[in-house]
Amino acid sequence: MKDKRKVLVTGGAGFIGSHLTERLIELGHEVFVIDNLWTGRLSNLEKVQNSGRFHLIVDTILNESVMNELIFKVDHIYHLAAAVGVKNIMDHPVETLDINVKGTETVLRLANRFKKKVLIASTSEIYGKHVEHTLSEDDNRVMGTVKKRRWAYACSKTLDEFLALAYYDEKKLPVVIARLFNTVGPRQTGQYGMVLPNFVQSALLEKPITVYGDGTQTRSFTHVKDVVWALTNLMEEPRAEGDVFNVGNDHEITINDLAEKVKEMTGSESPIEHIPYEKAYGPGFEDMERRCPNIEKIRNLIGFNPTYDIDAIIQSVIDYFKE
Repeated sequence: MKDKRKVLVTGGAGFIGSHLTERLIELGHEVFVIDNLWTGRLSNLEKVQNSGRFHLIVDTILNESVMNELIFKVDHIYHLAAAVGVKNIMDHPVETLDINVKGTETVLRLANRFKKKVLIASTSEIYGKHVEHTLSEDDNRVMGTVKKRRWAYACSKTLDEFLALAYYDEKKLPVVIARLFNTVGPRQTGQYGMVLPNFVQSALLEKPITVYGDGTQTRSFTHVKDVVWALTNLMEEPRAEGDVFNVGNDHEITINDLAEKVKEMTGSESPIEHIPYEKAYGPGFEDMERRCPNIEKIRNLIGFNPTYDIDAIIQSVIDYFKE
């Protein structure tokens, strides 16, 4: 990447955003971060805070005058700001929909005003209740009823994707959509229902490791460094514009096996306890039984191959919490 650019990262004090910000500064770019610190933390940005090429704006992406000024001065926008975490979404449905829908609409409208390239971070949640195969970008979505708040996040991110592609088709705005599958690693907290940090923290503290449901549901986990590599390379690839890419690891593991692995790797005596979803999230909660990406498309375009296997991922999270 020879070109040095001015880059905006929305949600840049968050778990993924802070790792992305570090990488962009390493690559020589000047980075502007906007974050309202709802789920982001200033401590995530310690490594870059003294860099002359780093600028932090503590504000919301819904503040149009601030966003207008930022988007005018940058070349590229990585839009990661969103309400995240199942628990957060169940507890704060209005804020979730507000930030995820209005926030993205603001980013796209202002990016179009100045014709600035945007990468939208989307989510594997938008596939809904698929179980029969690994998930490809063009698969149909299988959603639950609107009466189940669990699907609000998935639907808000679906609308973001529709809007981004509409801007690409109608206004010729250069956009790229990255659908992230369970990104994990250092700095992710378990506070909003994130499974791996919760397991690791419980194991290290010798507290019960809590598995929701029967634990036979599978997930695939991707290390944040692999995800950041994918995002920065997608942004630099002109052929990615106007398209959607799964960003994930195509090796899946049951939540029961994940809990056992965490227990073993931490040398913990913690019991593994199963709790019904209703108890954690209220009556009628639905979960996805399986979520594993097909990553052929991104592999063929930019050579993406996750470098961290599940053991290395778990170890990086253990090391982080031990620090």
